[in-house]
Amino acid sequence: MSQKLKVERKANKINGDTSRVITRLHLPDDKYRISKMIQRIMLLSETAAANLFTQIMDDFSGRHENIGHIFERHLNEVKAYLPRDTILSEVQKALIGAYFTKEYAIESAALFNPSIVPHPDQSHLKKGSLRFVMSLRATGEGHVSSIVFRSGVLDGHNRLHFDPISDFVETPDLQLDAAFHRSVFQRKLNEMGANKAITENVLSRIPDNFTFKELQEQIKDLHEKPQFEKKDQTRAFEIMRWLADSNYEVSFHSNHRISERVIFPVSKNESRGIEDARFVQFFNDNGEVIYYATYTAYNGVTILPQLIETKDFVKFNILTLNGKAVQNKGMALFPRKINGLYAMLSRQDGENNHIMFSDNIHFWQKSQIIQEPEYPWEFIQIGNCGSPLETSQGWVVLTHGVGPMRQYCIGAILLDLENPSKVIARLAKPLLVPHEKEREGYVPNVVYSCGAMIHNNKLIIPYAMSDINSGIATVDVSELINCMDTAAS
Repeated sequence: MSQKLKVERKANKINGDTSRVITRLHLPDDKYRISKMIQRIMLLSETAAANLFTQIMDDFSGRHENIGHIFERHLNEVKAYLPRDTILSEVQKALIGAYFTKEYAIESAALFNPSIVPHPDQSHLKKGSLRFVMSLRATGEGHVSSIVFRSGVLDGHNRLHFDPISDFVETPDLQLDAAFHRSVFQRKLNEMGANKAITENVLSRIPDNFTFKELQEQIKDLHEKPQFEKKDQTRAFEIMRWLADSNYEVSFHSNHRISERVIFPVSKNESRGIEDARFVQFFNDNGEVIYYATYTAYNGVTILPQLIETKDFVKFNILTLNGKAVQNKGMALFPRKINGLYAMLSRQDGENNHIMFSDNIHFWQKSQIIQEPEYPWEFIQIGNCGSPLETSQGWVVLTHGVGPMRQYCIGAILLDLENPSKVIARLAKPLLVPHEKEREGYVPNVVYSCGAMIHNNKLIIPYAMSDINSGIATVDVSELINCMDTAAS
């Protein structure tokens, strides 16, 4: 190192708020109880029902923007359990919906692993300022993770001014993909180990671009007129539904604050959480901007790498990532194509930093190691801390290293601009080490980031502290690069 590196920790702290709640469908584990619960509600007198509904509205309507719509949606989930030919009053309908609704505090356990990108809207700002969007991993009861957002402005002196946080949290409208592409769908099913004869039989009877409903109809048809072993068919159907369920779209109200939006687990493969979204502002060859984020879907047993696409942080398209090279965590896309190919960092083996290239952003087949643990603070494993950042001297990549006592530190490397498989330089010492006030939390002794940003020649690093809350650090980009040791060729 040619000089001592000065890292400034900002006073800003991003903490979870237990009052930020969403509503979720609340069904008993034993489905037979649903009918019994409905019967009890229906036996209430008209007066008792009206009084109970009034109390519920007094207690909860101020906590959610349209609680009546929520009750209606959850009533529809249990309509099949209503006695035949039942005619319900409006109060009974709302009460049944309320009994099958619960609140979930999305940030009650932790708010961590942030990434930061420029906001799509940069209008009406003072010179030298930049509006940003920050994504964070929020966890609540049962350690179920979701993606939440904050926004604000970095001024000309790199001071952060966060926008006010809304009192409400919005769960989005959900739409399973309007159309799937048959060849892509079959390719992914093959990778997932589904019986090829069965899946080809189903897919051969639907159009090249098909809907979820069309897929369900053909699965139902084969189920009713089986042509294969029942066990094999059941397994293949399960995989096909699981894959279709993993590709969906969520939409929020555009006139609501971004802090109201939460991407909560939807599909079965996400049932235990959406982990560590790494957002990047991506520039297509034609100059068009799209935001991507890679994240890890977790169902309590297995993980599935997923991709988010959005242009406005209002509508989000959720897709599976495919291929032999996307079987682990920590994918981080480069913000543009390199030599005509998409590029992405990853950790394939739980130990080393890899890079991979593809002509299709959804399919990744091969990777190569570009960095192995070298220094004591990273002897256990290394990985990326978000997407590479382009400078005139190379791609700056924040890394994480795990050392003794499972301490996570943040480091940095520099990759060649046109050949990012080549590491030009790397920090010999960590950029950030958890200090005394950062080392206590859900997972002690951890500092970690999912993506930084450059503004006014400063690297803006949002980072998690021991998997419980988050802070901000800044460092001069030129100083950072000058402090790196040239990598051995």
